[in-house]
Amino acid sequence: METPVIRHGAVSVFPGEKSGKYPDGNQVTVRGADSLAVFDTPLVANRLGSELLDADLVVLGHVHEDHMAGLHRLRHAAMYVHEADVEAARSWDGLARHYGYAASVLGGMKAKIEREFHYAPRPDAQAYKDGACWDLGGGVTVRAFHMPGHTSGHCVLLVEPGGIAFIGDIDLSSFGPYYGDATSSLAQFRRTLEAVKDIPAKVWITSHHKGVITDRETFLALLKAFASRLDAREEAIADYLRQHPSTLAELVAHRFVYPRDLDDLYYTDAERRTIEQHLESLARAGRAIDEGGRWRIA
Repeated sequence: METPVIRHGAVSVFPGEKSGKYPDGNQVTVRGADSLAVFDTPLVANRLGSELLDADLVVLGHVHEDHMAGLHRLRHAAMYVHEADVEAARSWDGLARHYGYAASVLGGMKAKIEREFHYAPRPDAQAYKDGACWDLGGGVTVRAFHMPGHTSGHCVLLVEPGGIAFIGDIDLSSFGPYYGDATSSLAQFRRTLEAVKDIPAKVWITSHHKGVITDRETFLALLKAFASRLDAREEAIADYLRQHPSTLAELVAHRFVYPRDLDDLYYTDAERRTIEQHLESLARAGRAIDEGGRWRIA
């Protein structure tokens, strides 16, 4: 069956299964007069023909397994990754540090992403910086805006003409932001969710869930709801600590982010990293105190 496509000028969007819900994503390609660029390569990339295989370059908005699932088909294409994420693209050791999961998890994680996401490192990946620009010919350009938080190198990629922004895993989902890896940052994500409003975009494309958004008011409303999940999680932790002073391990076991019956390889580690950052946030605000490893409200 032919994969559907949504076109906006030079940009084509090939939605993944279930609107690009993880483990899939939405494939974005940009065709200029001289070059074809692709942004990330989710699982749907494996169902595309020349729309993908003719690519001259791949620009990753960030490094995670679900954004690399089609790279094995594009070994001929030049590959670019933000400098803060590039080592995670170049080797398994780099990706393992990027995740930061326990050693007992990482072995299974490598086998899982090789099996389910066709994972293979790209030692040829080239680093780009904030503000990097690619000229695809015929007036079509791509510019990178460093928007960290989800990962340390997460970027928004803006296509001109048209002001079409690929906002990646600022995915505007009802789940809310993910910042559960070693290189993720709650504090940076908060700043990014303000800064992304200032990118001169008219169309916004997410890696997952929402897909293509063409109305600024809709985008801002979705962004506000997405950002509100940060405060909701923090308040849920604070409310629990008022009644139950707890260790980090006890808070992780309670589960504030993932359902308790969700038992995949990395969820416990991601839960721990997420809660840890909220405890640090509460402590900086003078709202929580760590007393010998047991947290309570100040």
